[in-house]
Amino acid sequence: MQRNGFLLLLSTLFIFLGPFAAASESSRSFIDVAGGPNSVVWIVQLSDLHFSVFHSSRAADFRELVAPALSVIKPSLVLITGDLTEGKSKDLLTMKQNEAEWIEYQQTLTDVINKSGLDEKIFYDLRGNHDNFGVPVMGGKYDFFHNYSNNGRLGRRGNVHSVTLQKNGRKHLFVGFDSTMKVGIRGPTNLFGHPTDQILDDIDTELSQFDKDPRESKITKIAFGHFPLSFSSVSESGRSLKQVFLKHSIAAYLCGHLHARFGKNLKRHHNSDPNFLADYFQMNIRRDSSNGFNPPEEFWEWEMGDWRKRRKLRALAIDDGHVSFADVDLTPESSKTFILVTYPVGSDFMQRSSSNASSSCEKVRALVFSAVKIRSVHLKIYDSHPKNLNLVQVSLMNIGNDDDDDDDDDDDDDDGSRGGLYTAQWNCEAFSDPSPSRYWLQIEAVDLFERSSFSELRPFSVNGLTARVDWTWKEFLVMGCQWESLYQPLLSLVMFSLYLLLLGPLVLVQSWKDRCSYAHVVRDFRERKVGALFFDGFRWVFLEFYEQRLIWFGLLAHLLQLSFFPWFSGHIFTDTDQVGSMTHRGWEIIAVGFKNEFIGSPDVMVIVLPHLCFVILPSIFLVATLAAEKSANHAHCLSLSEKKFDDLDETKEGPERSINKRKTFLWRRRIIRKCLFLLCLIILWDHWKRCRSLVKAYDMNPLVHAFTFCFTVPLIMAGAVYKTS
Repeated sequence: MQRNGFLLLLSTLFIFLGPFAAASESSRSFIDVAGGPNSVVWIVQLSDLHFSVFHSSRAADFRELVAPALSVIKPSLVLITGDLTEGKSKDLLTMKQNEAEWIEYQQTLTDVINKSGLDEKIFYDLRGNHDNFGVPVMGGKYDFFHNYSNNGRLGRRGNVHSVTLQKNGRKHLFVGFDSTMKVGIRGPTNLFGHPTDQILDDIDTELSQFDKDPRESKITKIAFGHFPLSFSSVSESGRSLKQVFLKHSIAAYLCGHLHARFGKNLKRHHNSDPNFLADYFQMNIRRDSSNGFNPPEEFWEWEMGDWRKRRKLRALAIDDGHVSFADVDLTPESSKTFILVTYPVGSDFMQRSSSNASSSCEKVRALVFSAVKIRSVHLKIYDSHPKNLNLVQVSLMNIGNDDDDDDDDDDDDDDGSRGGLYTAQWNCEAFSDPSPSRYWLQIEAVDLFERSSFSELRPFSVNGLTARVDWTWKEFLVMGCQWESLYQPLLSLVMFSLYLLLLGPLVLVQSWKDRCSYAHVVRDFRERKVGALFFDGFRWVFLEFYEQRLIWFGLLAHLLQLSFFPWFSGHIFTDTDQVGSMTHRGWEIIAVGFKNEFIGSPDVMVIVLPHLCFVILPSIFLVATLAAEKSANHAHCLSLSEKKFDDLDETKEGPERSINKRKTFLWRRRIIRKCLFLLCLIILWDHWKRCRSLVKAYDMNPLVHAFTFCFTVPLIMAGAVYKTS
């Protein structure tokens, strides 16, 4: 009987703990949010701190600005989404871990936690690619994140973590994950997130933990990580983070990595668009869905900028299902008062067509946090029709009028203990308009010292419409392009073009040799069409290039080496014991403990594509043009020797004499050749800078580890200049 009872107990424990065993690599926590308005929770996000031993102001400003801001806002969560340390040398070329930076990070964060008065358990920090430079093994000697991060110190060892904020019978689920390389190589070829199938399974498990409970219908799901989806690769089986997020229709994905220098509109709306081009790029911030009357699967992706230079802080609130945020550049003044409009949400970056929000539109709602007592808060609505902003409504907002609050909560609000929710009545139907950006909203708060603070001026639409916001070209490149999907097509296109330029002259020799001469190109020069002239000139230039057989063969051999053999080798971890070889498919590491496989793809594209497009391709064109210039100069000299003396008589007048003088000056001085030589120097200078940065990045000896990569192009160009002199 005792044995049967023991087996029954084990079976019961197995059944009860089964769902949690499936998520053994993840951790879960629950926080009951106390105080403040019942319908609202709010958090703070920081990203890309880049604490550096060479830039002490980053940590110093973090202490001085973030601690007071957090003590005023009193968030329920603080998310620090990666790149906690810089991991770079002073010249920014060598990228590996520096323990002193991690010690500074730990001490600074501890000071901020103590000064803010917040519980350290609400701080979640994630690993970024800078925190993974040169880390061969997670939990190993150089994995300082494991020892010095807040997650590490609190024992959050898994790659996926979920925390649920519970308030007023509603749950708000946040799922964070670490998708950095499992084998962290040095930069610059450590740029992308690499989620594995296991990580995607864990994220899926955490996002679905309440799906089977019919009582949990009001759940807002938000994911957070370091890498934008444009810089995240697919897993081993071809699955992506986007697919998992769409499956659960999360409200938003919060990330960092890109920094504010690329633009202020680093946001992207994702939906379940069946268009195959969606796997490669998206032209605008929002792509409209055509799923009929059914709400499409969708979510927002919000990159937040960086602390490194911009001192960015994001406050994000969930008000009865409406998710809104405000990004602030922290200064000593801006850290005293924060205003976050929670309803209506902005029609530019926050409106969701499938929002499950249930609150009515009878009130405008805004959170106001201040270190100084607030005297008054006013709602201002502007009409942008036809062009200028015209103030159409000013209303006084009242604190503590949350419909769900009880008296105790109202007292807390007046206290300012956790922020005040200000509301104002309005006739939302009066602002119904087919244009989603006609009406704009702003909140003004005035404190006891008559200092005014303003929220960001934001468009809104009570019709649920979304405003069109276009990316700049830089924003499109970093947010709209899916680089993991684009790398192989771009590489194939560039390689095909290079081989076509080199092998094309073989076809010309066999088919159009008689039509690929300088004499044929310049014959009837003025009467010929531009297209035909360009085509004949192109064929002539590359046929002359082929005639320089040694130079032509050298470039072809170099291209074959880049296609099928390693480009160079170098030290890819923080210690200098392990050497890897880089190819266009990634890094190959052959050593004990490492499988014979390629890692760091598509990260190597930052070296591969620039070298092929900005060094090899222009080198082929310049060498071919040098060969053609020599041929044309030779033909011109022969034509001069065959002319009669009268043809060169300088006493002749008219346009012919002027043209002949310009031609004679041009060819005798070989001005074109000198210009081409200058272009060669520019390309070699650019190539030298790239080689120098790679030599420092991977502790290479260029003569031993990268001879063909560093010296083939300069030797070929020197030979071309000599042979065409």
